[in-house]
Amino acid sequence: MAYDIDVLITYADKDNELGKKNEVGWVTQFKKFIDMMLVQVMGEKVNVVLKGEHDDFTAAGLNNVAVMVAILTKDFAQSGRCLDTLESFYKSAESSKVARVFKVLKSPLSNPEQPPRLRELLTYDMYQLDNETGLMKEYVDFFSADAEKQYWMKMVDLVYDIHESLIILKGQTKAEVKNIYKRKTIYLAETGHDLSIQRNIIRRELQRHGYVVLPNQLLPPRIDDLERIVRRDLEECSLSVHLIGSAYGEIPEGSDRSVLDIQNKLAAEHALIKRSRKEEFSRLIWIAPNLRNASEKQKAFIESLRRDIEAQEGAEILQNPLEDFKTIMREELVASRHAQPDVVAAAGKTIYFVHDKVDHQQVLPLVEFIQKSGFNVVFPAFEGDLMEVRRKHIENLRKFDGAIIYKGKVNDQWVRMKVLDLLKAPGFGRTKPIQGKAIVSEAPLDNYKNQDVTIISGDSNKSIDSIKTFLQDIKS
Repeated sequence: MAYDIDVLITYADKDNELGKKNEVGWVTQFKKFIDMMLVQVMGEKVNVVLKGEHDDFTAAGLNNVAVMVAILTKDFAQSGRCLDTLESFYKSAESSKVARVFKVLKSPLSNPEQPPRLRELLTYDMYQLDNETGLMKEYVDFFSADAEKQYWMKMVDLVYDIHESLIILKGQTKAEVKNIYKRKTIYLAETGHDLSIQRNIIRRELQRHGYVVLPNQLLPPRIDDLERIVRRDLEECSLSVHLIGSAYGEIPEGSDRSVLDIQNKLAAEHALIKRSRKEEFSRLIWIAPNLRNASEKQKAFIESLRRDIEAQEGAEILQNPLEDFKTIMREELVASRHAQPDVVAAAGKTIYFVHDKVDHQQVLPLVEFIQKSGFNVVFPAFEGDLMEVRRKHIENLRKFDGAIIYKGKVNDQWVRMKVLDLLKAPGFGRTKPIQGKAIVSEAPLDNYKNQDVTIISGDSNKSIDSIKTFLQDIKS
C-alpha cells in the first residue's frame, strides 16, 4: 500500500519550545536527524511530518500514515489531544502485523505514568542521565561524547526499526511480505544495565543482516506474564543469545530470580523440547571476562551456569572478549543459514587461491597453470555484503586441499590475517587435514618463514616452477 506520509512524529507543543541554547526546538531537531538517517538507510527520500498537539489532522489523514513516532513525556501523557491522535492511529493500524508505533522518551517516565497503549512497546530513551547525581538532562550538544554513547545509538536503533517496518509496508507483494516473516528469528535475551549498550549493538547488527530479533516488546513486570511472553517468543526462534555481565538484573514480581536467570532457565527447557521434536535450536551464552564488580548473587548465578548440566542444555558457553564472541556468533549464523547437504567433490583436488580483488588480473596466469596441472581452483568472493563475502570465505576454508595466498598490492597485515584464517580453519568446521599452504609474492617474504607455510618469491617464471613443486607435494 502507498502512504502519503511515511513517518508522522506526534508530540506535545511544550516539548518543542525553544531552549536557551537551541536554535530550533527539540522535536524539530529530532525530525531533522530522522530525515537524514532514513535517507541513508532507505536509499531514497522519506516523507517525515511533524504533528504538534494543536495541529489539525483528520482521522482520514491518519489512514495515509505508515508509521507513527510518539515523543512521550508527561505533557504528552496528560494531553487529551495527543492521546486522541494516538488512539485514532491505533484504530487505523490495528489490522497490521508489523510495528507501526514507536515510543521515544524525551525524559524519564515510569510505566504507570505512560498511556496504556504504549506501555508494552520498546523504549528509545533520548535523554541524558548524570552519572554522579542521577538527574536527567536534555541534550543541548547533540555531537558531544555523551550524546554519541546514548542519543545517537538509540537514534540508529530507532531508524533501523522504522526502516524494518517501512520496507514491509511500502510496495511489496504479499509473497514478499510472507517471505520476510519466514526469516530466521533469534531470541536476544534481555541483559543487566551494564550490557544494555552492547546488547543494542548486537541487536542492530542482526537486524541489518535480515534476522528477526525477539523480544520486540518490554518484558512484563510480573513473573507469570514474563514467563508466558518469553516462552511464546522462544517458540519462534532457532537460536537464543545470552549476555552475562556483572549486573544480576531486575527481579520480577513474584520471583526470587532475575530476568537474566529466568530467560536462561526457560531457554534450557525449550532446548529440550526442541530436541524431542528434532527441531533446530541452539544457545550461545557469553560471560564477560571481567567480573570484578559482580555481586555475590551474580557470581553464584554464573557458577551455576558453568556446572549445571541442565542449565547448559543445548548451549555453548564462552568467556572471551565481546568482539571475539560476536565473530563466533556471526559464523554460527552463517553456517546454519547456508548449511547444505554434502555433495560429491569434483574430480581432482582443490586449491583455494586467496588474493585481493586489486590483484585478480595479475594472478590469472598462475591460476591457469594450476588448473592445467589438474586442480580445481576456488576464489574468495569480491561482491556482496560483508556477511556474504565472509560466508564464501568460510565455505572455501572447509573444503580446500591446499591454499595459496598471493601478496601483490596488499600489505603485510592483510597477509597475516589470511594466514591466521588458515590456522583457524578447523574451527570453521573443517574435517580433513590441510595438505599444503603457500604464500606467493614477487617481493621477498622473509617475515613469514616461521608461519608453517611454503614461501614462494621471485618473478613469475620462478614462481611457476616453485608452485609446480608445491602442487606435486599435494598430489602425492
